[in-house]
Amino acid sequence: MSPSSLPPGALAGGPKQRLVVGLSGGVDSAVSAWLLKQAGHEVVGIFMKNWEDDDDSEYCSSNIDFVDAAAVADVIGIEIEHVNFAAEYKDRVFAEFLREYQAGRTPNPDVLCNAEIKFKAFLDHAMRLGAEKIATGHYARVRDVAGRTQLLKGLDPLKDQSYFLHRLHQAQLRKTVFPVGDLPKTEVRRIAEEIGLPNARKKDSTGICFIGERPFREFLNRYLSHQPGPIKDERGRKVGEHVGLSFYTLGQRQGLGIGGIKEKGAPRGGGAHEPWFVARKDLETNTLVVVQGHDHPLLLSRSLVAQDLSWTDTPPDFGGFGAKTRYRQADAACALTPGSGTIRLDFPQPQWAVTPGQSAVLYDGEVCLGGGVISEAIA
Repeated sequence: MSPSSLPPGALAGGPKQRLVVGLSGGVDSAVSAWLLKQAGHEVVGIFMKNWEDDDDSEYCSSNIDFVDAAAVADVIGIEIEHVNFAAEYKDRVFAEFLREYQAGRTPNPDVLCNAEIKFKAFLDHAMRLGAEKIATGHYARVRDVAGRTQLLKGLDPLKDQSYFLHRLHQAQLRKTVFPVGDLPKTEVRRIAEEIGLPNARKKDSTGICFIGERPFREFLNRYLSHQPGPIKDERGRKVGEHVGLSFYTLGQRQGLGIGGIKEKGAPRGGGAHEPWFVARKDLETNTLVVVQGHDHPLLLSRSLVAQDLSWTDTPPDFGGFGAKTRYRQADAACALTPGSGTIRLDFPQPQWAVTPGQSAVLYDGEVCLGGGVISEAIA
């Protein structure tokens, strides 16, 4: 791929700049760095270490990721610096993560990590290095319109990550580029193979940003107090025991350890053996409420309230928008009603497993407007 054919997200054809790229060890950030270098920019790589509590455990991939990032930097021909943000991460992200879980909610630390670490601590560090902008491998885009910077969805609908970036504000967006936001993931892989990047076939990371691939319950067990209690169905019948409410999230199906309940004289079939889903967490009685069937009414909400709001630009007013209440769902039509430090979203079509602690993110077409943390789901 020649510089003249670079996608617009790579700043092709614009003024040459000093850009600092967050190299994670993955293929997306690697190709981002290469695209920028090919466009003629001065590119510096930074590897962010955000977690160090268990560097020696079998699940810690930080050291492996840094080796991969360094190998990428060598192939591309750029410098790389290893920067430790673990203290900032623990104070700004992990402490909030634990508070939310202890309160019975299900937080999204990747959203907070982007706002507090990757686009704050990392951005500040890059500016001290003389960078004009930073770049990451996120599948999103930015666009300048009338002196303002919009956050747009990535063009690959299967990889769009604007949901996780919705807390970025104007000052952060103006200093950021997303070189692969205009590309499908298949093309990013193809470029990586073509130019011989050592991580071209590396598996995408999954799960929470700092936990990696480790068993989630085992990890939380080290940090949260927990009290076992009853699992009950919507009629109050006990169907099992939970190991602590913090370890469950609304809509969860796996790991409940319960079978079906059949009424006396009930015919075979009839939903008696439909899968169980977590529908409620009652902190006062330490009870986990479960229901059978994916579309059970207790799993559906027509409205929600969100707080801790953050907008990429001017806060939206009353009106119709699209919204995501979880990553990877299609935008759902909704009506917005602003409140005092809160918003209410009303949906014509009920939304499944709306979860307090997760983010409700608003869109106007391809433009991500921002959003807030869900505080209440309303049937």
